Amino acid sequence: MTDNPLNEEFFQSLESSVVDVLDAETLPPACYTSEAFFEFEKEALFNHEWLCVGRVEQVKNPGDYFTVTHINEPLIICRTRENELKALSAVCQHRAMLVAEGRGNTRGFVCPYHHWTYALDGRLSGAPAMNKTCNFRREDVRLPEIKTEVWEGFIFVNFDENAAPLSPRLTTVQETFKNYDLANAEGPAPDEPLKFEWNWKVQMENNNDGYHASRLHQGPLHEFIPSELCSFPPVPEGAAGYLRFNGARHMDPAFNPTQKAVLPVFPKLTDEERHRVMFANVPPTLSLVMTSSMVIYLILHAESAQEHSMTIGLLMAPGAMEHPMFEELMDFTMKHTIEITSQDQHVDELVQVGLNSRFAPRGRYSWQEQAQSDLNVWLVQRYKETWDRMKAGA
Repeated sequence: MTDNPLNEEFFQSLESSVVDVLDAETLPPACYTSEAFFEFEKEALFNHEWLCVGRVEQVKNPGDYFTVTHINEPLIICRTRENELKALSAVCQHRAMLVAEGRGNTRGFVCPYHHWTYALDGRLSGAPAMNKTCNFRREDVRLPEIKTEVWEGFIFVNFDENAAPLSPRLTTVQETFKNYDLANAEGPAPDEPLKFEWNWKVQMENNNDGYHASRLHQGPLHEFIPSELCSFPPVPEGAAGYLRFNGARHMDPAFNPTQKAVLPVFPKLTDEERHRVMFANVPPTLSLVMTSSMVIYLILHAESAQEHSMTIGLLMAPGAMEHPMFEELMDFTMKHTIEITSQDQHVDELVQVGLNSRFAPRGRYSWQEQAQSDLNVWLVQRYKETWDRMKAGA
């Protein structure tokens, strides 16, 4: 099978993935396995869509910074002395060495190779022994800056300077979980991203899949939010995100042996909200899993057709981290949450193996997989628009 599926017949075939979920079929396997398609996807999605990079509390103070990559582009997210949030390329404009790694607090970024120095806003402030170089002006050089937007405390970047704002296209999603007040939620700094050998869409589909919950995760750690209680709010045309609700058999469900929240509940939640778990996706990079006492956020970093990394972070109600037994309660909760996610990771890995098979199908959906259909609608619109531009030579 050729690795390059990019032709008119292939893009016409995507139409069967965007009809009603009960009539639809899955995307072609090449969408998950072909490097040629991933290169196309960079232009169709990642070069023009809003990509989540982290939370504003990671750069709370002037000089705070952290580094991140999307489609293998190394970026610095930082706070300037003037309290401005910046997203900069981490690539030194001299010889392409990275000027920052990890996270921390700094007065500026110093390239370790030749000691070119950049201010927190990206301006070149020092370049040793360049005084004899012809037509070199320090003020002409700076780290490239990337467009940023903050939504509900999450930082997004966009490589397209002309991209439309994100927030107006997330009003439905935002209204649904406004009582979580995520902009003021608190959580520990996330660990470094974990690397996985499967396509980013396999991960995003799993993050919001109601169908597998009662099957893959059968048992006491998950039985209180059964698949048959899932529902899917309508997605307005042009929306940048989509939702799944899953009703619970009791109030304040949580993924631990007690099946109930052990950390403080978000104080503004209604009784209805405390009787369900909510899932939200802002493709192509952010997924949220929302219980009444904890929000797990998952940031996807696509790297190739068959690899991605994922940052896993936690948010809780203000003051929850001051609970005298916070560490013990977190250890108790995460031990059993990890048990569930390890089940997901095992099947995701094997799904990618199956997608590479000559026998990989374009399967049919259950009504409990409406979220996959919602993702397909979001994807295929962008795939076809980009293919049409390519055909036109734009």
